[in-house]
Amino acid sequence: MKPKTHNTSLYQPLATRLRPTSIDELIGQVHLLGEGKPLRKMIEQGGLHSMILWGPPGTGKTTLGRLIAERVGARFEKLSAIFAGVKDIRRVVDEANKARQSNQAKTILFVDEVHRFNKAQQDAFLPFVEEGALILIGATTENPSFELNNALLSRARVYVLKRLTEKELLQVIARALNDGENGLGNIELDFSLELQKILVQAADGDARQCLNLLEIVADLAEEQKGRRIVTKELLAEVLQQNIRRFDKGGEAFYDQISALHKSVRGSSPDAALYWLARMLDGGCDPLYITRRVLRMASEDIGNADPRALQVALNACEVYERLGSPEGELAIAQAIVYLAVAPKSNAVYVAFNAAISDVKTQGSLEVPLHLRNAPTKLMKALNYGEQYRYPHDEENAYAAGENYFPTELVPRQYYYPVERGLEGKIAEKLKQLREWDKK
Repeated sequence: MKPKTHNTSLYQPLATRLRPTSIDELIGQVHLLGEGKPLRKMIEQGGLHSMILWGPPGTGKTTLGRLIAERVGARFEKLSAIFAGVKDIRRVVDEANKARQSNQAKTILFVDEVHRFNKAQQDAFLPFVEEGALILIGATTENPSFELNNALLSRARVYVLKRLTEKELLQVIARALNDGENGLGNIELDFSLELQKILVQAADGDARQCLNLLEIVADLAEEQKGRRIVTKELLAEVLQQNIRRFDKGGEAFYDQISALHKSVRGSSPDAALYWLARMLDGGCDPLYITRRVLRMASEDIGNADPRALQVALNACEVYERLGSPEGELAIAQAIVYLAVAPKSNAVYVAFNAAISDVKTQGSLEVPLHLRNAPTKLMKALNYGEQYRYPHDEENAYAAGENYFPTELVPRQYYYPVERGLEGKIAEKLKQLREWDKK
């Protein structure tokens, strides 16, 4: 049987062969490249400036960098921050200066994974960007505000690229199936729209991943009467190892844990379960989630329902004993409980206010009547003298007593809400303050 080949570029991946050759061929990013949009206008007018392209994998960052250079007639130099160093930057700058001095085209330096450069390497760009020796285009999947120096960010404009939609990825597949020169148009591939949508879902917004999966499917499809048939069974076999996008240390990770926390805080158990499932499905360590659940119990529920903290602790213990997948159900149970529990951040706010006073007021002395007096010397120095033992007082409360440092005016940090148990706590504190006034 003859080997299945798609075109003469036998060793080039489909994603490489189908790389767009013009801005108009680039699928997606309409918010940046549509008619009248900011990046499109900049490219058409030739007003180049340094920029950071931030977006998930497979959204066209590298392709866009090349197309910008071609459109404006600039020299294109590419470095990968994984392998390159300051010497490589200087080499590119020297070549850019030579080209500039001989009145040749401007130079665009495209740096892939720019967030992987350390501070010194990022700083190395600054003088050359300011001098206009080169135009920097950095590509990153990480949030630039976390990973890039402020000095570099202030000299570059950030453009956010979005993951491709189902409709856009279906367009990518259609282009591949219809292109006879670089795509799969020279073979008869029977690939139903229903199965294409399954492949698109597995690609998770990544055009490169979509084309890579399509190429594997096309290679493995069995030939029947001159046509290659893509079946549901074949697609399931190809996709069984595919994992949805979840960067354990990057932007997707923090976005999803933020969504989980805010769903619990917003009393939405269904949304909270969705984000929990997303994170577990993506490979997040369940123990990390349990630690965050403990935080939710204290920060967003607190004394409105103290049982929430115990439920969260129980979920941690159950998971540590059972592991996955059995222990994950306990985490889900805890998250649902927290989501439907009465909410209060009163303790969280009070604690932060107290921390603020401690940092701004300095090391104030403990009043003598509150000090411990375990030795004769301490007793001779009046440590603990005039301390009022609440259990000896009416209602077991020393009305009017001051427990703050002498130099600090007594203040109220804790304002319990009227929800759950804190409603009763609020009533009690109100009564105690009335006794203090008397």
